[in-house]
Amino acid sequence: MSNASLLPLLEPADGQGAAPCCPPLTERPMTAEEAETAARMFKALGDPVRLRLFSAVASHEGGEACVCDISDVGVSQPTVSHHLKKLKAAGLLTSERRGTWVYYRVESSVLAAMGKLLTLPGAA
Repeated sequence: MSNASLLPLLEPADGQGAAPCCPPLTERPMTAEEAETAARMFKALGDPVRLRLFSAVASHEGGEACVCDISDVGVSQPTVSHHLKKLKAAGLLTSERRGTWVYYRVESSVLAAMGKLLTLPGAA
């Protein structure tokens, strides 16, 4: 069992979708807790293989990808599984087992939260 915590994605009061775990970087300095949360996300994406896997899932037709479709990233299958587990532990991916295969999905709220964190003022 992992002791990693998932990124908290909050539903804003205005109903406009997921709010980021942290304010946009340009809004105000982050608190220590907000910085810890954002750092977990960036740490998980800080590995080139993980970033490729995350991108492969996010861009896959239908919004989800079978591990059998995204494992060609230049590392062995056990290493792919390790990296997918890290992305899932960071709250960036969800998974569902269907028969012998596992399907991964990037929740739209995660992409929205990541985008809002890095948004410049006035950009929409």
